[in-house]
Amino acid sequence: MNFCPNCGAPIEFAVPDGDDRKRNICSATGEIFYDNPRNVVGTIVEREGRILMCRRAIEPRLDFWTLPAGFLELGETSDQGAARETFEEAGVTVDNPRLFSLIDVTHIGQVHIFFIADMHDDHYAPGPESAEVRFVGEHEIDWPQLAFPSIHRALSQYFADRAAGRFSVHVESLAADDWKAMRLDREPRV
Repeated sequence: MNFCPNCGAPIEFAVPDGDDRKRNICSATGEIFYDNPRNVVGTIVEREGRILMCRRAIEPRLDFWTLPAGFLELGETSDQGAARETFEEAGVTVDNPRLFSLIDVTHIGQVHIFFIADMHDDHYAPGPESAEVRFVGEHEIDWPQLAFPSIHRALSQYFADRAAGRFSVHVESLAADDWKAMRLDREPRV
């Protein structure tokens, strides 16, 4: 940020009084602009033992597979955002969202939140951000073709919990090294 979005004055990057880290501060008014993590919200929807997956039609990670998920919008609760993203990306209306996984991805300033949700009816179709939507079994997932390490982690936790016969809430962090260590392909196989 170079200029104040309110008055156009230059921005200073400094530690405000009473704070412990540098912030963007308007040089004219002293208003502080906080840069906080963005929330990604999505769902894990199972039907007949198979999981709803979307092939991305947009960057980043065009043509890789993901759970239906995207950025939380202002004015939404996290479960409302997850339901909206599921409908936008896969045409699926969901009910009864239950918190399943919260993954801090601090090196990119994001928190990824996944809910287990029930499919309201049998309709599904790709939205504008999905090239393809399908239900896949655990052994059909091409793990290196998943779009993001957080998707890999959430699905791994889901299948482990399903095998154990009980679902827990999972909270963890993925550091930059963890993110890089996940064996995801660099190029999609279409």
